[in-house]
Amino acid sequence: MRSAMASDLVIHDTTIVTADAAGTIHFDAAIAITGNRIAAIGRTRDIDARYPAAERVSGRGRAVFPGFANTHTHFPLTLARGIYEDLSPPHRPPFGGGLSRLPLPELSRGELEVMVRLAALEAMRSGTTLVLEDGAGIDRYADVLAASGLRYLACERAWDRARASIGQPGPFELDRALADDSLDRVAAFHARWHNAADGRIRAGVAAWAPDMVSPELFGRLRELQDKLDTIATLHLNQIWGEVAAVKEQRGVLPTEYVARSGFLSDRVVAAHCRCMTAEEERRLGEARAAVAFNACIAARRGLSPRVAELERAGCLITMGTDNMAEDMIEVMRTGLFMERVRREDGRLPAPEETLVWATRNGYQALGVPDGGSLAPGHQADLIVIDLERPHLSPAIRVVSTLVHQGQPADVVSVMVDGRWVMRDGRVLTIDEAAVVRDARQVARSAWKRLFERRPDLAVPPGFDL
Repeated sequence: MRSAMASDLVIHDTTIVTADAAGTIHFDAAIAITGNRIAAIGRTRDIDARYPAAERVSGRGRAVFPGFANTHTHFPLTLARGIYEDLSPPHRPPFGGGLSRLPLPELSRGELEVMVRLAALEAMRSGTTLVLEDGAGIDRYADVLAASGLRYLACERAWDRARASIGQPGPFELDRALADDSLDRVAAFHARWHNAADGRIRAGVAAWAPDMVSPELFGRLRELQDKLDTIATLHLNQIWGEVAAVKEQRGVLPTEYVARSGFLSDRVVAAHCRCMTAEEERRLGEARAAVAFNACIAARRGLSPRVAELERAGCLITMGTDNMAEDMIEVMRTGLFMERVRREDGRLPAPEETLVWATRNGYQALGVPDGGSLAPGHQADLIVIDLERPHLSPAIRVVSTLVHQGQPADVVSVMVDGRWVMRDGRVLTIDEAAVVRDARQVARSAWKRLFERRPDLAVPPGFDL
């Protein structure tokens, strides 16, 4: 840690939204950063007196928030943006399996890195500082994650159902070699990347989905999770086809099956949870598991979890983007609106609740208890919001204004681990213009290759190839 008086940074004359348990907001205040930690928060004149040699950053007309924690996403799926959102599987039988009628085009390593860099760029520009990345073969692009400067829990995925996908009916074809390979990948990734990039990358464990994982593999994954002392995640009750498949294979509902397999715990992040019975909600809450409320993709699929009921049952509610987009401001607003419509309540949840879901709860769920809120001693993961924009003025209730009217462009600076990764609107760790240009070329080329190789596939309307 840097010395207290020689290399500090102070953001002064600003509004500081702490997202702490009391919902504390400091006005006309300052926040001092020492090394990678928050050193102090208080009145500007008091902080200035304590840190006279600090670098001073004006916060006038701005607000400092904790960075957002995206607790469920898949960076490579930016490739399917504008495509998969409109190709959801049916909610009623017959179920065919899979989340889209189109397969994802294969990418070279270089092409994959471009799409991942694009996702990290969008995440940063919308104020995300911590990401749970769920995928298979993350080692192919982990160096891109590290170079972005963001904080990650990267969860390598395991499964042992052969020749099938989520929600696919039919018997469970067990492939023990696939299980062994999955466990080897998880362990190898953890050995290479856990606590890499100055501790910004940590490695977790991912089970793909209940209808893709046998009881034996669930047990082995739980043993590995305990051995590695890390966080686990899985897709749970994501679509009705998954529910039907698990009932067919195991004779019980997905959450019951996962609980019986010993995988549920308070160190599990369950993504989606939107096709659940009340009993499943109770079982998940008893385990004190976290739920990733992926509001935008839920809205696009026409499904939503019962967030209030899950929270009352004991689940920790967090927020994620899932596929194709990384905008956590949109996620907060969509989650607020969806849950109000579902509850038929124009006041609850409050914007302050959704902010906590997207910040403090997310950091807690991903194993960073000293982050996600702004307090002395916490990680210096924060964002700066420009309040002097027409749609944010007047910001009388700053949290409500951001949740209801905010846009990613309102995020002007992002700090992770005490380092600026974006400052005054300029991204410092990624060549933004090059990434946008290259991503357009990669996507067009990849989809063109797919349709040329698979003339049996129907090209959705409006495709630009």
